[in-house]
Amino acid sequence: MEYGLIGEHLPHSFSPEIHNKIGNYKYEIKELRPEELENFIKAKDFKGINVTIPYKQAVIPFLDEIDEAAKAIGAVNTIVNRGGKLFGYNTDFGGLKALFERTGISVSGKKAIILGNGGTSKTAEAVLKSLGAQTVLKTDIVPGEGIITNEKAVLNHSDAEILVNTTPCGMFPKLSGMAVDPANFSNLSGAIDVVYNPLETDFVQRAQNLGIPAKGGLYMLVMQAILAAEHFFDKKIPKEKAEDIYQQLLRMKKNIVLIGMPASGKTTVGKLLSEELKLPLFDSDEIIIEKTGRKISDIFANEGEPAFRKIESEAIFELSGKTGAIISTGGGAILNPENIRNLSKNGKIYFIDRPIEKLVPTSDRPTASTAEAIKKRFAERYPLYCRYADKIIDANCAAEKVCKMIKEDFQNENFGD
Repeated sequence: MEYGLIGEHLPHSFSPEIHNKIGNYKYEIKELRPEELENFIKAKDFKGINVTIPYKQAVIPFLDEIDEAAKAIGAVNTIVNRGGKLFGYNTDFGGLKALFERTGISVSGKKAIILGNGGTSKTAEAVLKSLGAQTVLKTDIVPGEGIITNEKAVLNHSDAEILVNTTPCGMFPKLSGMAVDPANFSNLSGAIDVVYNPLETDFVQRAQNLGIPAKGGLYMLVMQAILAAEHFFDKKIPKEKAEDIYQQLLRMKKNIVLIGMPASGKTTVGKLLSEELKLPLFDSDEIIIEKTGRKISDIFANEGEPAFRKIESEAIFELSGKTGAIISTGGGAILNPENIRNLSKNGKIYFIDRPIEKLVPTSDRPTASTAEAIKKRFAERYPLYCRYADKIIDANCAAEKVCKMIKEDFQNENFGD
């Protein structure tokens, strides 16, 4: 391996895609068990590598030189082999600082709490102090000097103004959960999550819903990769490249999620989008049929709607972990707000707004088998479709035109706002 990333579990990493966009070099992933780390580093069979959980501190004893910033932080995430000598750096610092600056979160003079006490928390502490934070606390299971439990953070420090999550809570494949709930902090003015998969964790969504500036860690990942490549090749890379790669990556990883009434054309539009954008299509109803081996109408008839909605939510939770896909949902998916939260973690939600007079009842749709049933469902659900949609698409036209409108909106959006 010439260039790459080492860590213990790396199935979710976006790093190869980022480095492939930075320059013309091969970047690989190598998972190492703890007992394999020492031999790998000592073999020095690489030109430049990034280091992630749980080895950012463990690699330090095997390095010949460590730059002052990495030494002060006590964590290394970039190693360069120069003539057999290993040099260690910490580009997470620059990446996280750039994320704060890009998100517009002011830290100066404020009280901050870092969730977690691992290698990345040390970087977060250094960044917060460099930005002028007045007080910086960390949380961990075991309290100590400057370290408190999550429970104590909520109980005794609810006046904290900045939260930074460095724990794996909410990270793929376990998409749910938060170390603490941002709603418990009445003075909160900014929240950062270093997790980048999903694009928006429960923690980030919760803060945003409270009107608090909050972002996940994707931009940090891109910026630290830019800075690592500068060390690999000993040359400066224009910072504008980070924004360009960030936008490209968001467009690659973001899902297009289709919601709307039964018979509104979600499946047809989904197939057209899948063909035009060369993205996989997942239909929540088809997933349910495949998993249960039963027709949806049979589930409704034999077990009732509540049982079906539970199965539907399980299918949607699974689909929410996908990236770079088209996801078509059942007409009633919006009845459970948790479904929308999950779909929003990696997706942009489009409401296919087809006029009620063009919604044709069919016997295989349990909640829309008659014209009367459709009218009732339309009245119940229309406000929810509008509330949860990131974009409402006027579908009083052919499916091809609906597809074109969604495609143009998705491709032209600046996801970094």
